[in-house]
Amino acid sequence: MTIDEKDLLNSILSSLNRIDYIKPEDIPNIDLYMDQVTTFMDGQLSSTKRYPQDKILTKTMINNYAKNDLLPPPQKKKYTKEHLLTMIFIYYFKGILSISDIQSILNPITDRYFSSRDGLDLTRIYQEVFGLEKDESKMLAKDIIRKFNTSNTTFSDVPEKDRENLQLFTFICMLSFDAYVKRMIIEKIIDARLGKPDEKEKKKK
Repeated sequence: MTIDEKDLLNSILSSLNRIDYIKPEDIPNIDLYMDQVTTFMDGQLSSTKRYPQDKILTKTMINNYAKNDLLPPPQKKKYTKEHLLTMIFIYYFKGILSISDIQSILNPITDRYFSSRDGLDLTRIYQEVFGLEKDESKMLAKDIIRKFNTSNTTFSDVPEKDRENLQLFTFICMLSFDAYVKRMIIEKIIDARLGKPDEKEKKKK
């Protein structure tokens, strides 16, 4: 492994180590106006930005989430802690899933547990799910290292001037295949167990 390759791998692993979730205790216990919501989310999730000018959440996004029944309406133009927790789930889902698939996943949860007072609420669900993040990150790091090392064994018979780009392409393909398969599995689970929101409406009628 060359110095450049080590730098690339170390940079990737360093980025993975910086990924963290918003702790429930860091979410304000007071209701927030939309501008306060976007400022809070941008500050808390800034490490996930690809470019500094990227926006984590905008007013248009929030309005679209509400329009598409992903987010319960605000209360007197203010958003509760449950609203913010729901937005965090949406933020992570939207990079890989369609709006309708996110509806299928989130709507049963928000319908049942949004503003729940029976001891099992969105905060508890959020803590349980995101509490697994550290262990998952460690396993992901090991898998990334394995894929990186495997890609560096490919194209050993081609000239060195071509080898590096081809090995990098292989590494990207391995990561992409992994993401593709996981998205396909999620979609199959949704279709088999959760169903599409429009299909559910038809069944009710």
